[in-house]
Amino acid sequence: MADAHAAGQTILVVGGGISGITTAVEAAETGYNVLLVEKDPHLGGRVAQHNKYFPKLCSPVCGLEINFQRIKNNPRIRYLTLSEVVEIQGSEGDYTVRIRKNPRYVTEACTGCGECAIVCTAEVADPYNFGMNKVKAIRNNHAMAFPSWYYMDPEFAKTEDAKTVAKSCPVGAIQPDMTEEIIEEKVAAVVWATGWTPYDAEKILPYGFGQYPNVTTNMRFERLASVYGPTGGKITRPSDGREAKNVAFIQCAGSRDHNYLPFCSRVCCLASMKQAAYVRDQYPDAKVTIFYIDLRAMDRYESFLQKTQEDPGITWIKSKPARIEEDGDGNPVVIGENTLTGERYALPFDLVVLATGMEPNSAKEAKVPFSEARQDEYGFVTGGVLAAGCAAAPTDVASSVQSATAMAMKAIHAAVKRG
Repeated sequence: MADAHAAGQTILVVGGGISGITTAVEAAETGYNVLLVEKDPHLGGRVAQHNKYFPKLCSPVCGLEINFQRIKNNPRIRYLTLSEVVEIQGSEGDYTVRIRKNPRYVTEACTGCGECAIVCTAEVADPYNFGMNKVKAIRNNHAMAFPSWYYMDPEFAKTEDAKTVAKSCPVGAIQPDMTEEIIEEKVAAVVWATGWTPYDAEKILPYGFGQYPNVTTNMRFERLASVYGPTGGKITRPSDGREAKNVAFIQCAGSRDHNYLPFCSRVCCLASMKQAAYVRDQYPDAKVTIFYIDLRAMDRYESFLQKTQEDPGITWIKSKPARIEEDGDGNPVVIGENTLTGERYALPFDLVVLATGMEPNSAKEAKVPFSEARQDEYGFVTGGVLAAGCAAAPTDVASSVQSATAMAMKAIHAAVKRG
């Protein structure tokens, strides 16, 4: 194998979710230098926002912590958070990349003691919980945040209060006057692993998301069910805090529809089955209704589907609801027609969860800044650079890890050719 410390032997991985992390540790553990770039303050991506994985319904905390330890213990991995790749030039084996490092306003001297958050009185909508609660303007995103250094909201950093908070830091790690920086790196391979974002449910006007408080989305529901979420894991109605014991899940909400998101995201059916289990486990007397076009649970997930179908508290209605209205008690009413029986329905629920699909970040804010990059009509990366996980196609966590391992091998091959 070529000397991994030789010029041009660094592998750039863009995106610090499960795909990017896997690519980074797999490449580094074979002896190659890796630069991992993530636009958010912490690594972990969407997986860190999940309450549990399907089909075993186990927490993602364990898997992420193992990978964080692998990063901490491997000097070949450099990671830049709050950073974005703004330009790529060159070709495989010899790329020059420019990276914008956005200010964190907190240095690596931060010990995570939390004294600054105690002093800080300013609060902002929590982006980690999709704005469902308020958090301090200086913070970590969540309990297992990595790196553990705090960060400050940019707007708050401009205020006089930020200077007061800075004085409270016992190690002098807070610097509200930080500015962005552009750095340049030479790399042998580029792996794009920028993940996905939930499709904007406000675009699906007939379903009333944003208009009716008790209509939510699958990723928001994931945070609602988490002990680290806005309600401490209690599944309640956003409008009044009442226990949500009659819950509907609408599959393909905006997906497989050329008016919105034309493709199937592959994981939504399974995610709703998982979330139905959250409701049934928390409230044994709860009733769950799943509206579906068809059910997609391939390969090893068929047994998970079967187990869910055997639950007497879950009702399945083959239908794509026409619209959602709200009754006088604030209950969302799902209206449509059962395509198996022809029966029309108008059913009230405590809470309705829209199973929205996965839109690749590479379709919007994380487009590949490289003239040779190729992307399909939906924004998925198809060539020009290597693509892992949901940057390449909609996929679940396990398949994302497999994809990332494959991309690590391809990146190593590019580095070997360069060496």
